[in-house]
Amino acid sequence: MKQMRRTAAQALAVPVLLGLLTVQFAAGPDSRGASSEAPPPPRKKLIATGWDNPDTTLFRRDYGSVEKYPFDGTVLNANGRDAASNAVSVAAGFSRVKWDPASFSNAIADLQAASPAKLTDNFVQIGANPGDVDWFDDAGWAEIAEHWRVAAKIAREGHLRGILFDPEPYTPPNDEFRYSAQANRAQHRFEEFYAKARERGRQIMLALAAENPSLTIYSYFLNSACGSVQGFGDPRPLLAGRGYGLLPPFLDGWLDVVPPTMTLVDGNEGSYHYNSEAEFLRAFVQIKADCLALVSPENRAKYRAQVQVSSGIYLDAYVNPPSSHWYIDGKGGPRVNRLLENVSAALRTADEYVWVYGEHGRWWPSPNADAKSFAPWPEALPRSAEMLALARDQLAAARQQLDELTVRGTAVNLLTNADMTEVSDKGLPRNWNTWQDEKRSHGQFALDPAVGAATKGAARASGVANGAFIQGHEASTGQRFAISARVRQQGGGHAFVRVRWQTAAETWTAEAQDVTFLPQAAGEGWAPIFGVARVPEGAGRLILLLGVTDQSSEVDQVWFDDVSLVELP
Repeated sequence: MKQMRRTAAQALAVPVLLGLLTVQFAAGPDSRGASSEAPPPPRKKLIATGWDNPDTTLFRRDYGSVEKYPFDGTVLNANGRDAASNAVSVAAGFSRVKWDPASFSNAIADLQAASPAKLTDNFVQIGANPGDVDWFDDAGWAEIAEHWRVAAKIAREGHLRGILFDPEPYTPPNDEFRYSAQANRAQHRFEEFYAKARERGRQIMLALAAENPSLTIYSYFLNSACGSVQGFGDPRPLLAGRGYGLLPPFLDGWLDVVPPTMTLVDGNEGSYHYNSEAEFLRAFVQIKADCLALVSPENRAKYRAQVQVSSGIYLDAYVNPPSSHWYIDGKGGPRVNRLLENVSAALRTADEYVWVYGEHGRWWPSPNADAKSFAPWPEALPRSAEMLALARDQLAAARQQLDELTVRGTAVNLLTNADMTEVSDKGLPRNWNTWQDEKRSHGQFALDPAVGAATKGAARASGVANGAFIQGHEASTGQRFAISARVRQQGGGHAFVRVRWQTAAETWTAEAQDVTFLPQAAGEGWAPIFGVARVPEGAGRLILLLGVTDQSSEVDQVWFDDVSLVELP
């Protein structure tokens, strides 16, 4: 494939479950007890790959122009020439041709001369081609192992993250991982091939670990290619008839000897057709859990620890006509909007990486010959770069969009009394409701006219063990909102902003898609809170909560001010 209305107070009588949030973070120097800072979650990354993959010369020359796109890395080709001036390529690593590592000295020099600031997670490609080496050919497999070692050397000396493995066969009739394609299958039963594939996997991994033990091996697919055979007892009889039936034992061989410093990535190429979050979630479960049936029991702990889940996004499916087998439906809206939804879902369900693959378009200004005639992807699929950026870093993209709306004077704050300057006859911020857990929280809410971030007036909570200021607004599925506020804390307790969802009939919904934002700085000054929320399917109202927990006395106080809810384009 790759080569080719009730009142707000009534509605909020339902408990808002603020107690589900038991955060532990620095809340200022007066916080009670020792605070522990949790490690940041892993940053998700987009990897560009496709027919326009550059070689090292093009990478060195053009990486700066590609860094304007929202990618963290790319797949590249390492090419060279042997002593007889014959072309050699790491991509054709499954061959018995002897390589001189010096053939790739120019490729390494190219990579060493490049100093990308954003494209930091780059991978040199090796493929299962030409794939004409017998699994029982010791001499041939010694050369294949050497080719992998050379790829690891290029990655190490060229400051790459690792190796991209493409198991797909492109040189018929050779098909390395299909049992029925093996020329000598009459001499060896499938069980013998299975054992030999595991042995060859160990052989490859030992060569890699000796050369570069900190590699990431990113494969377009691993056990995900055979995930449907699980659940039937011993999967090996079913693997005999599968196109990649020898890939699971090959991976098992890797796991036999992989060092703990190495990461393996299953790229789940089957995700090309996915058009819902549920499909990405099912794939995550399949790779993490179901595919364990394809791994030897002694290697399952290593599989869980070192095999990451990834997914692939096929850009052509968003521009192909409906008659194409590779077609993503817009579900009633622009198809590029589905790109945003699907990349977002892929990133949420990936351990670290998502790869973005394209054929009839390009990101590189001067790509290889396969893609020279194609338009740049931002032209072939308008707004594609914008949608990738939104999915990759929603906060950064939301800030940029909000800044643009502000400059144009079209940033509309949908909240009323957002600056907390108007007071109700009960001494509360007008148009804001309050809630607290009556069983354990007996604090006070008020509008404080003497305190404010920009102008005098702020919402104040004191002695609140679990409660919130609340305001709701109508919302529709798919809308995106930027939410911001300023918060100041004194004494103990924690402050945050939470977004919850109701149906149009004002019943709670989509609780699993509630989002919570924390202050971006600690201390007793005014700290910003910023986040972005997308309205889930079925929701008709957004409920904004300025939340407080763990205050134990009236000396524990928090103020909220300058709250904003702005719809983003």
